[in-house]
Amino acid sequence: MTIRLPGAGGALRTYEPRTEPLAVTPGTPLTSRTVFSAAHVVADPFADVSPDSPAAVDWDATLAFRRHLWSHGLGVAEAMDTAQRGMGLDWAGAAELIRRSAAEAKAVGGRIACGVGTDQIASGSLAEVRAAYEEQLALVEESGAQAILMASRALAAAASGPEDYLEVYGHLLRQAAEPVVLHWLGPMFDPALEGYWGSADLDAATDTFLDVIAAHPDKVDGIKVSLLDAQREIDIRRRLPKGVRCYTGDDFNYPELIAGDEQGFSHALLGIFDPLGPLAAQAVRVLDTGDVQGFRALLDPTVGLSRHLFQTPTRFYKTGVVFLAWLAGHQSHFTMVGGLQSARSLPHFATAYELADGLGLFPDPKLAEERMKTLLSVYGVNQ
Repeated sequence: MTIRLPGAGGALRTYEPRTEPLAVTPGTPLTSRTVFSAAHVVADPFADVSPDSPAAVDWDATLAFRRHLWSHGLGVAEAMDTAQRGMGLDWAGAAELIRRSAAEAKAVGGRIACGVGTDQIASGSLAEVRAAYEEQLALVEESGAQAILMASRALAAAASGPEDYLEVYGHLLRQAAEPVVLHWLGPMFDPALEGYWGSADLDAATDTFLDVIAAHPDKVDGIKVSLLDAQREIDIRRRLPKGVRCYTGDDFNYPELIAGDEQGFSHALLGIFDPLGPLAAQAVRVLDTGDVQGFRALLDPTVGLSRHLFQTPTRFYKTGVVFLAWLAGHQSHFTMVGGLQSARSLPHFATAYELADGLGLFPDPKLAEERMKTLLSVYGVNQ
């Protein structure tokens, strides 16, 4: 069987899909690295909503996908950027997602950490930003999940310099019941976060970030760095206080960062581990045995797909993630909250399909082929 796919120049080309998926089965718990997949939400395709409406979520399919990730030994990073926080999912929807997913994690024994932000306010004073953070932190802690303090658009707008970040984060860390993960999300993921930590100079911003951690090392489980700059992450990792973990958020360079070097390694909290979940878990199990070469042999070939999904504008990577979940059979439709399924082009989808199929990511390659052909027909491509 073959399928005709559009190339970047508009001409159709013939592709022959693989017939068997990569053989991956759930296995033993991961031991050498702590690995979170930042999971997407599944929209309700039958809800009569507009892109500006509150998100309509298919809760059954959304929770089923989280059980899929847990079954492979991965943790779930909930209500994060991958779940469209600030891009279709508002705080009310995120709060419900946190409650439901935390309860599901408790029921099945899955690991979960949840995003704490300030998206119930669009802007405000430093006191209002702090109060918004406090409200979300309380909800996450009440749910029994670990907290991830996410970067705040409102704080980026309200802060006048590094001292404001030190004050707000210091206040939050002092009152946190358990150690949290600090999340530095770069402007390539969210342009409103330009100049976070009080400076557009990354060296100065890094110093402030590390000052926050150094002042409260007992309240910081780890950091998630999403700057798509491998060397900067390594430099930050080497400067962390003893016992504070680095969770890579670098969807361009994750194999080498997780593998590490003679001075340390990164754990992982990655959006690309949504579509790569089973394969990523298998790779880390190989790493658990000390086989770095085998780990890299499994994970290095996935980087091309990840770089494709996260290409500029990077914030629209979520569209490719949900597209692959549909092709893989994890949901029955290709609809996203906020109408974000329209954020990438047909050639982009075609390349994503080809790369994912080449990796054997689709449990049922025939289903993926049929669904890809269905999408192509909507765009006027007849097979």
